[in-house]
Amino acid sequence: MKLPSPGRNTSAAEVTQISAHGVWMLVGDEEFFMSYEDFPWFRNATVTQIHHVRLTNEAHLHWPDLDVDLHLDSLKDLERYPLMYVK
Repeated sequence: MKLPSPGRNTSAAEVTQISAHGVWMLVGDEEFFMSYEDFPWFRNATVTQIHHVRLTNEAHLHWPDLDVDLHLDSLKDLERYPLMYVK
């Protein structure tokens, strides 16, 4: 039995690796590295918190457990989007 068309992609944003230096993300067909130096919200987060990410539209990532929202443009060109981290 052949399906008429492939199913839709249910994993548009995926954490592919967590290292001592940062987090690797796959969004669609693009891969991004978020270092803890540039993205300190992830430094002390649990694996579960980091993996709980949603692509809320085509260009916006949301980590509900961490209350972190990032636009994909900020991952592509970090210098144009200075991040403000408040303790």
